[in-house]
Amino acid sequence: MKKIFIIGAGLSATVLIDYLLEHSVEYDWDVTVGDISLSQAQEKISAYQQGRAIKFDIFDPESRASEISNTDIVVSMLPGAMHPLVAQECLRHGKHMLSPSYVTAELRGIDAAVRAKGLLFLNELGVDPGIDHMSAMRVIDGIKKRGGKLLSFKSFCGGLVAPDCDDNPWKYKFSWNPRNVVLAGQGVARYRESGQYRYVPYHHLFSTLETVEVAGYGEFEVYPNRDSLQYCDLYGLEDIPTILRGTMRRPGFSAAWDVFVQLGCTDDSYIMENSHRLTYRQFIQSFLPYSADKSIEECLADYIGIPRHSEIIDKISWLGLFSAENIGLENATPATIMQKILVNKWSMSVDDRDLLVMQHQFIFEQDAVKKKIVSSMTYEGVDSVHTAMATTVGFPLAIATKLLAMGKIDARGIQLPLAENIYEPILDELESLGIRFIEEECQYRI
Repeated sequence: MKKIFIIGAGLSATVLIDYLLEHSVEYDWDVTVGDISLSQAQEKISAYQQGRAIKFDIFDPESRASEISNTDIVVSMLPGAMHPLVAQECLRHGKHMLSPSYVTAELRGIDAAVRAKGLLFLNELGVDPGIDHMSAMRVIDGIKKRGGKLLSFKSFCGGLVAPDCDDNPWKYKFSWNPRNVVLAGQGVARYRESGQYRYVPYHHLFSTLETVEVAGYGEFEVYPNRDSLQYCDLYGLEDIPTILRGTMRRPGFSAAWDVFVQLGCTDDSYIMENSHRLTYRQFIQSFLPYSADKSIEECLADYIGIPRHSEIIDKISWLGLFSAENIGLENATPATIMQKILVNKWSMSVDDRDLLVMQHQFIFEQDAVKKKIVSSMTYEGVDSVHTAMATTVGFPLAIATKLLAMGKIDARGIQLPLAENIYEPILDELESLGIRFIEEECQYRI
């Protein structure tokens, strides 16, 4: 019997837990779910007699050592910052570990020690990162096997709201961590285009857009992710002339969001004085030049340089930012205040369903002919629990856990799912579960 310990029973863990418990009898697994909230862990396993729920605090040394030492495989669904703590405990007790989060420099630093103990710490197994890696590598490896030379790779992903639940002017609702959405893109975006390195500072990010079309869902706009260049080495594309990764939103979102960026409303570096006494209206006024004879709407439109009667002003008004409602947050940064405002307006309702969209674009040369492959995936959530985000994070992680438990993954050390013997079986099973990419190939003409 293999013992599997899942740490974290939040929303994104729902599909993972269901999959492992549904297969636990068939594969003779003992599955334990641990969470800081015992009731939340119990709720996640309530439909399965064979599951075990425990209260688990990763910062409790005794509990951490006891539970991790008594398992075979640890699946960490904790926030990324906590994974090194889990990893150190797994290393200490000789246990395999899987997670959906990015590999950090701290994790890479223990690679030799993990290999020396014959362990696998397999990371970036969610959707982005995760499915993006695997689906891209399948096409990249396929092109190379055909003798093709890659000239351009672009990869876009977005967590949005399903079209029939799209009932606000922003055409957006939170399907993942709201704080990450508010802070997205801060810093400098780096990518390569036709052999030229491109750098886009934060204040230009949401005006540096591409437009893409996805069958059945129409048009999306894309802004660049922070660092596309790291994927050159990761995917074996060191000499590729063009490489770009970006985030997908519905048309019009970026222009309106850029207003908050230009004002400084997404800054998280300082506390606003008497923030608990501010109204939403005063919050916006704090960033605008003083005017005794203009309305706040007029001040904002003139300062940004947009028409006073425009879709952008309508979007901002819909959020309630011109209202006299009190914010009520003490010692808050601008970003924290924005997060509260947006959570009130962009949260998914019980009846809402989310949408996950991903598209890869490849241009390559084969036999002196340039060709293009567009690989697209869309997936809509079932309900507010079995969301598209939870499903596309949970399934690849669960399948990888199964493969490891069955002895079908022999890689060791700190790894990502980039090898064919890892990504092929995961992508094949994902297709059987309804998560599939549609590929279109054509001759490329500029």
